[in-house]
Amino acid sequence: MLIFVVSVLFACCQSQKEFNNRSLPPAWAKDVIWYQIFVERFNNGDPTNDPTIAAISTPTASFPVPEDWQITPWGWDWYEQESWAKATGLPLRETMQHRRYGGDLQGIFDKLDYLSELGITAIYFNPLNDAPSLHKYDARNYHHIDVNFGPDPHGDIQIIASEDPSDPATWQWTSADKLFLKLVDELHKRNIRVIVDYSWNHTGALFWAWQDILKNQEASPYKDWYEIITFDDPATPENEFDYKGWLNIKSLPEFKKVDVVGGHAFAHPFEGNLPEDVKTHVFAVTCRWLAPDGDVSKGIDGFRLDVAEQVPMGFWRDYRRFVKGTNPDALLVGEIWWEQWPDKLMNPVPYTRGDIFDAVMFYHVYRPARGFFALGEPTADAGQLAKGLEFEWSRLQKPFRYAMMNVNGTHDSPRLLTCFANRGKYKYHANPYEDSVYLSGKPDPETFQRVRLYLVHQFTSIGAPHIWNGDEMGMWGADDPDCRKPLWWKELTFSSEISTNMLPSAKKYENVAFDAEHFEFYKKMIKLRKAQPVLINGDIEFMLSEGKCLMYKRTNNDETLFVLLNLEANEVSFDVPGKQGFIDLLKDELIDGNTVSLEPLSAKVLKPR
Repeated sequence: MLIFVVSVLFACCQSQKEFNNRSLPPAWAKDVIWYQIFVERFNNGDPTNDPTIAAISTPTASFPVPEDWQITPWGWDWYEQESWAKATGLPLRETMQHRRYGGDLQGIFDKLDYLSELGITAIYFNPLNDAPSLHKYDARNYHHIDVNFGPDPHGDIQIIASEDPSDPATWQWTSADKLFLKLVDELHKRNIRVIVDYSWNHTGALFWAWQDILKNQEASPYKDWYEIITFDDPATPENEFDYKGWLNIKSLPEFKKVDVVGGHAFAHPFEGNLPEDVKTHVFAVTCRWLAPDGDVSKGIDGFRLDVAEQVPMGFWRDYRRFVKGTNPDALLVGEIWWEQWPDKLMNPVPYTRGDIFDAVMFYHVYRPARGFFALGEPTADAGQLAKGLEFEWSRLQKPFRYAMMNVNGTHDSPRLLTCFANRGKYKYHANPYEDSVYLSGKPDPETFQRVRLYLVHQFTSIGAPHIWNGDEMGMWGADDPDCRKPLWWKELTFSSEISTNMLPSAKKYENVAFDAEHFEFYKKMIKLRKAQPVLINGDIEFMLSEGKCLMYKRTNNDETLFVLLNLEANEVSFDVPGKQGFIDLLKDELIDGNTVSLEPLSAKVLKPR
């Protein structure tokens, strides 16, 4: 079977070329403004394709989907259980896993003008692959878009059933697949790049190869794909079948790691590979989306790769060669996060030397910035922030430094506003379920101001800025699952949200609505970055970093910009070098002289006249 599949792969990707073991990130990586979309919660554009009980059911769920289950209305109070959820007697956090709001690809088509107005130039899609969960990391099929994201779920299920999933020659394009490729084409027409999220570490319990193992046990041709601990003994009444799930989650059976050298320590890079048949299937799926029907111009622009440290380095090197051999301009972004939660982040260097990824999700520069702008633990003054950033940048070659995806809020962390409003350790008990005094409602005005000062920094710093969908709307929300609320579109009406939902005191209700002022500030910062090339390719130099005052300049051969930030409680004067005065690009104001005063909690971005 392997020889046949490889031949199909060659036919699929006829553009495959020899590729060096090491290469630099594509030039476009440093230019983009990232916008991350979680489709199920983005926008419901087609209610006819909403998920059904059958679509979201899985044998490994903690409890079955109730018979009276229904789609949750988009404007529902996030902290209010639905009638079907109340009837289970289970706590809110558990029943939330069965919630669906019906977000789909048509919902993105309906908001293309919004995305263009905002000014984003690259989209990172959370997993789109066919899967029963809301997050889609538990794939039923890697090679198809989720049937409920497209216009004809029933017809797509029939198409999928007619294929041999192990044989790419039998794969067809479902209506959801076609709509996604149409969306990619439309985004490209708007000069918006597209990358898609995949996990090559595990599948879902409904994945076709895993289902064959459950049925045939040791007789399955896929028995060597996964980390099987014991197979069932048919001679005994018990079922001895056991296997390794990612983080011991049985709904996510994990691929076997082979040829491992020196063992595999959690949260550390390790040498080894994936089984050849697994690699062949992964490569076929990768080619399908990079070069649909062999045409790179119709494909996506790269991949965001989940739990990357759990996958052997040998596989990643092979994967890079395959991806770059198909499209040298494709981008590979790895999720590299905790070495020791919640105090130590992983070292990104082993993954950013040109033979693995082009970039990682660079939480590393957000955490010290949060300590400075939000006073979050560990707190940082201006000097500590500057040293922390310089340390992270100095570890990376310049092209990789500039290609980093500079994240703050994501689907896996508190929303930016909520992260600033709560000043404990980053991602530590960052929710009202584990911390009863955690602020889950609307932050105060000072928090909004501090976030905007941080945004000035994020959009004038090194690396590509990233926005988690909804943060630009002024959305708040604690750590997963509360960061995954349906987006607050301005034309929709939302119920008031309980914000002290876990406290025994009187309930407080927050008005939930699109924040036009916050949205306009994001637009301003995006426009500023796009209009000033020095913010994309310029060097950075810290000129003042004392107390809560920070000044740095960005320079290239043609331009110089100065960024001034005053986080003090009093007005501060900055001495800025220059001869003809400046233009404050944030307010479009002229400034004479070299002494520039900043009010408390304010910023200026100065361009010499």
